[in-house]
Amino acid sequence: MDDFKRIYLCLCKEAGIEPQECILKQLHDGCNENLRKRLDLSTQSLSVDTCAVLGKVFANDIVFTEILLCDCMLSEEGAKLLLYGFCANTTIQTLDMKGNNLRAAGAEALGKLLRHNKSLKNLILEWNALGMWEEGFCVFCEGVRTNKCLKRLDLRNNQINHQGVGELALALKHNDVLEELDLRWNNVGLLGGRALLCALQQNKTLMRLELAGNNIPSDLLKAIEQAVSHNSDCQTTLRESRSRSKILSNEIHCLKVEKNKQFLNMMGVIDQQKEELTRSSRNAAMQVGQLQEALTEKSSIINSLRAKVQMTDAALTLSEQKSNNLKELFEKTKLENLALKERHSKELKKEQEEACNREAKLARELNAANGKNMELKNKMDELERRCKVQHDQICHLKQELASVTAEMKQRIVQTEERLEVEKKRFKQLLDDSEVLRKKEVEHMNLQMRESEHCLQDRIQKLENIRIQLETELSHLKASVVTHRALAEEELIKMRNQIRMEEQELLANLEEKLHLVSQSRDECQNRCTMQKQTINDLQAKNNKFTFEVEGLKRRIEELTQELSGKDQEKVAEVNIVRVELQEQIGHLQAERIAQEGLKEKISALERQLKVQSSNHRDAMLDKESEISSLLEKVRLKENEIVRMKEDEAQRASFLHNAIISYVHSSPYGGQCTKK
Repeated sequence: MDDFKRIYLCLCKEAGIEPQECILKQLHDGCNENLRKRLDLSTQSLSVDTCAVLGKVFANDIVFTEILLCDCMLSEEGAKLLLYGFCANTTIQTLDMKGNNLRAAGAEALGKLLRHNKSLKNLILEWNALGMWEEGFCVFCEGVRTNKCLKRLDLRNNQINHQGVGELALALKHNDVLEELDLRWNNVGLLGGRALLCALQQNKTLMRLELAGNNIPSDLLKAIEQAVSHNSDCQTTLRESRSRSKILSNEIHCLKVEKNKQFLNMMGVIDQQKEELTRSSRNAAMQVGQLQEALTEKSSIINSLRAKVQMTDAALTLSEQKSNNLKELFEKTKLENLALKERHSKELKKEQEEACNREAKLARELNAANGKNMELKNKMDELERRCKVQHDQICHLKQELASVTAEMKQRIVQTEERLEVEKKRFKQLLDDSEVLRKKEVEHMNLQMRESEHCLQDRIQKLENIRIQLETELSHLKASVVTHRALAEEELIKMRNQIRMEEQELLANLEEKLHLVSQSRDECQNRCTMQKQTINDLQAKNNKFTFEVEGLKRRIEELTQELSGKDQEKVAEVNIVRVELQEQIGHLQAERIAQEGLKEKISALERQLKVQSSNHRDAMLDKESEISSLLEKVRLKENEIVRMKEDEAQRASFLHNAIISYVHSSPYGGQCTKK
């Protein structure tokens, strides 16, 4: 307010005018009373010069929102200058110009004000003479027609006749902002009332219309009141429907956001699962390579044992002369060894039968699990966990294999030391058998090279399979990315296509799940192939064990022949036998560990079933919520349609009533003739 006062004083000095004391007093009183947004200049006589200065000040004012200029007896020129200043104002909301005898020039200025001002909401023009000049009032009505912010207009006691009301009715037809209009104590008459009624048929925003003291028939007044009340009801219903539609739109938006989050989470989980599958395949390939290395080491050990057996055969030829003296001891040990053989054979048969039964049971369980896996689509999470568990178990098996290999190496070192002792004893005999041994060594080297070539070929095949798996997984990732982009584009569509979008999304998700399930099946098939390779390796291991058993028998025969010759050799052969039995025990322990792994796999499959059922229940709950919201929206739309039909019926009833009234009135015959 101080800025307003300062600008007012500066403009008065520039114009060479003394500032009016009444205005300064009002500004000072407003500062004292803390009424910083209201300026009351009522009953103050304002000259033309002061009006010009005030118009310039009001053009740039941003303080006052309510200005009172009642009974100021403004001249036409002063009113023009003030109103032109209000045209550029952006903060004024209420303007009261009651009792200023505004006429044609004032009406034109008011029309310009309504065309240019964008903040005025209440305009009070009571006790003026705007309706005496038709041209000026037409300009005022044109301003009312183009205005988009005025809510309340007071035109009481303005000498407006039926022609001016007709112009005002035409303006009301195009105005969709004005809510209150006061036309009391004018000269509206019957024709003006009819014009207002026709305007109300198009105008649906006017909720209050005062027409007392205008010589309008009572039935026409009732029809106008009904139209105004109908507009107010429509506005209230529209407000309620807008608020409800906003609430529903917010809920739908929240649901969309939640579904987008769920979709993104699902895609992230699928990506993680694919990465874990790739890791598990790589780990499986590494494990297969390690197993092959272990088999090569075992084969080398067996070859060394064969060499030892050949050495013992050579020693036997030399010790045949001494064996005749020890036949009695040989027969006794032979009987004992036969008893031991029978016991061992029985135990081995029992163990083989039990192993066959267990493998048959495990095969059946695996077939049942594979059938279940083909039926279920949402087992990716559990399969990933299963791969993790297998990875841990494979690491454990690696550690066990490392420990076994270390023990075998230690034993090999011990046997080598023993062989060196034997070599020292039998150097003279070895000189004769060196030629034969060299030939046999060359033959064994050739066999080892051939086996190494075969193993290298298998490793290359496994690497090719791994590369194919990686390429397939990259293609799957690319397809998943494309599907995700398509899903995001589909989510941006219109609200009316929500159901179709959801169905398409569900279809896309089903296709993706189908693709993922196919990839999972392929991975399972590859796992089965790897299992078959492992089984082949195990079969080879069994063959080697049979060979070892044959070697054991041979060693037992040799020990029987050499038992009388030297007790140390018998003890060494017994130690080798114990070592081989320990190896057999380790292999049996590995079989038991594999059985435990299979049991864990079955438990993980059960957990996968439980989680898939929970996921389906959650999806069904979301679908039921969406259907309930759509039903609510449909009910609201039906209510709006019903209300529109009621409005149309009311309008038709009013129209018929007006037509019947016109025909029944004494002027009805003249109107029909015209």
